[in-house]
Amino acid sequence: MTIVGSYNIHKAVGTDMRRDPARVVRVIAEMGADIVALQEVDRRFGDRRGVLDPAHLAEETGLTPVVLTDRLGKAAHGWHGNLLLLRGAQVEQAEAVTLPGLEPRGAIVADIRMNGRPLRLIAAHLGLLRQSRLLQARFLARHVGAPDGRPTLVMGDFNEWRLGADCGLMPLRRELRAVKRSALTRPSFPARMPVLPLDRIMACPQLDLHDLRAHDSPLARRASDHLPLRAVLRLPQAQSAVM
Repeated sequence: MTIVGSYNIHKAVGTDMRRDPARVVRVIAEMGADIVALQEVDRRFGDRRGVLDPAHLAEETGLTPVVLTDRLGKAAHGWHGNLLLLRGAQVEQAEAVTLPGLEPRGAIVADIRMNGRPLRLIAAHLGLLRQSRLLQARFLARHVGAPDGRPTLVMGDFNEWRLGADCGLMPLRRELRAVKRSALTRPSFPARMPVLPLDRIMACPQLDLHDLRAHDSPLARRASDHLPLRAVLRLPQAQSAVM
């Protein structure tokens, strides 16, 4: 059993308007996840400096970042604010990709082995405009699966609250065949009274994804404007084709 999560940390600025990275780290520790996709881990302007202390994060949570060779700046943690954290996994390759659309957006595509089993991870933060999200969903759909047929898990802040046929993520959902509402998301925004399902964890049919919920704690309601999402993932016993 593997615990996975996605968390927009809002540059470590909480609902009390204080920047407190240590508070965010404590929320990540509360989640107890083995795979975490973070969004907004870097400041937006200037040198895009990361807001977390990776050494403190590893000490408190046991999670370490996936190293990317292409970054917005040397001081940044991730790619367009995206960062993947892993515990006890082997990284085979990781790629930073630029997403289409009017706003600067990006994603991370990583092939890993968790407990010896192959898995593709896609971590992304999609745009605010629906047309951009459609373009970005189509782009990410092309990254579902891998030449060796490993299953795919997609996580991130997708800025999409629709769940039906007009959802801007439909190209990606169709590729994953993630059409059940229960398999997509839970309300996670705003953190103090979550009503909008902006954050998503989606998996292809070969993965058993269940117990999807927002991690709602007093600390999480203060640490960011989003609550984290958390789910239980069971990997297939044997490697199989994605579709």
